[in-house]
Amino acid sequence: MNFRQQLQHGIAIPAHPLALNAQRKLDERRQRALSRYYIAAGVGGLAVGVHTTQFAIRDPKIGLFRPVLELAKEEMDRAAKPLARIGGICGLTKQALVEAKLLQELGYHAGLLSLGAMRDATEDEMISHCRAVAEIIPVIGFYLQPSVGGRVLRHSFWYRFAEIENVVAIKIAPFNRYQTIDVVRAVIDAGRDDITLYTGNDDSIVADFLTPFRFAGKERRIVGGLLGHWSVWTQRAVEWLEQCRNADATPDLLRLGIEVTDSNAAFFDAANGFRGCIAGLHEVLRRQGLLEGLWCLDEHETLSPGQLEEIDRVHRAYPHLHDDDFVAAHRDEWLRG
Repeated sequence: MNFRQQLQHGIAIPAHPLALNAQRKLDERRQRALSRYYIAAGVGGLAVGVHTTQFAIRDPKIGLFRPVLELAKEEMDRAAKPLARIGGICGLTKQALVEAKLLQELGYHAGLLSLGAMRDATEDEMISHCRAVAEIIPVIGFYLQPSVGGRVLRHSFWYRFAEIENVVAIKIAPFNRYQTIDVVRAVIDAGRDDITLYTGNDDSIVADFLTPFRFAGKERRIVGGLLGHWSVWTQRAVEWLEQCRNADATPDLLRLGIEVTDSNAAFFDAANGFRGCIAGLHEVLRRQGLLEGLWCLDEHETLSPGQLEEIDRVHRAYPHLHDDDFVAAHRDEWLRG
């Protein structure tokens, strides 16, 4: 399958974390090990340079944007099957175009386009921005929830966005059913059957897969996920995506949805406005021996009070959702230079 066919089939795409050492410098060995873990777990692609990778990698003083993209590219080049290669694109138009050109240079298939830097832009300005980026590389739209830097984007925006020819997918992540409906309805109204819908709604991942969205006599499904949540317990996530994609709701699948959301609440620190979301993912990977510590580029970014205990709780409560045995069996192999 080519990239568009992969997207349309529906695949699991983890948002790739950043592996740092105690000096908050890139730990290349563990960065590669994370990519190898995801590939071995059966994902359909990787998303690199996105929120979970920490936006600060773009800071010229840190200078990690290109290196982490290159490391992931090298590991995907070694994979036994073709993988969807997605890179994050941020900033105002000048910066976004530079990032889009870098992704194109490195052979990435599409850019996940964040509009977080355009909080005060008009709808016309945002659409012009998106069109400019789409002239360089295929674009995946990103409805990022406002509590972590996004903004509310109305049906009218998504309708106009869906009219951009080089848009290939939209990651729907407002954590809000009204706003999720706005995106799906806009894509249907625009007549874009070729734009694939992906979930980033961490509070309703399974429910998104089980829901047939029907408007104006047409039905669309969310067929895959591009998620920070899937950077942990990844092998199991790949398995239950296969169970859920295009499936009808059953009591067992609805129950699974609650278990996944409960786990996500612990990882992403929902109780504290998602302040510990990246550190929470790091903690799960640290326990499995894939990361050495919880270090983030921002030294103030760490677990919230009570979050460690919540991660303990969901790990005990849902042994069928974690992949500790899989990681333990292969970790040393992935960590080899």
